[in-house]
Amino acid sequence: MLERLELLIQKENIKKLNNLTVAVVGIGGVGGYTVESLVRCGIKKIIIIDYDTIDITNLNRQIIATKNNIGHKKVDEFAKRINEISDTEVVKIDKFLDASNIDILFDYHPDYVVDACDSINTKVAIIKKCLETNTKFISCMGAGNRLNPQLFKITDITKTSYDPLARKLRKILKDENITGKINVLYSMEQPIKSKPVASNSFVPAVAGLLITSHIVNEVIS
Repeated sequence: MLERLELLIQKENIKKLNNLTVAVVGIGGVGGYTVESLVRCGIKKIIIIDYDTIDITNLNRQIIATKNNIGHKKVDEFAKRINEISDTEVVKIDKFLDASNIDILFDYHPDYVVDACDSINTKVAIIKKCLETNTKFISCMGAGNRLNPQLFKITDITKTSYDPLARKLRKILKDENITGKINVLYSMEQPIKSKPVASNSFVPAVAGLLITSHIVNEVIS
């Protein structure tokens, strides 16, 4: 299935991707497109972490959501989808991760962790553990309440602006004296104010695809 990708990156780089184990925490709007595109790039082992079920409000932006699987567990539906695409090994973790159980994920020794979850406390726990274990990672900041996917950027957390979630995360990391290279994807677009969070089909999708692009290009460089 990877013949066309091989033309771009050569067989030796396909092997590098085949040997990678990637964990994606949160497989909704952003994380779902990350999982989908990683699998289609030849990742042979993927760990999907989400405790949620598919809701009717997910239909506008989550690649896994259909009218036929509302109420089903996201990890179960995504595992089925992955198995229909490739022979990727899928590890399902149907839990809400936080500092108390973060080791569940790292017991699988991922090479790369994608944080696409909504909880800032979980983000902090992931960052701490990745820095502690020298595990590569990227953390997604806010993708909701935005309309312009061209304003996404991947940079260190210290260089972010406009993003309220990134601002909160920076403060927590500073207060807890957590230092190191912390790659994040964030938007330079000023978000609109909306409760609940407003969303669309294209902004989280682009965010997820940019994360996969970052991982693939880092692995093959």
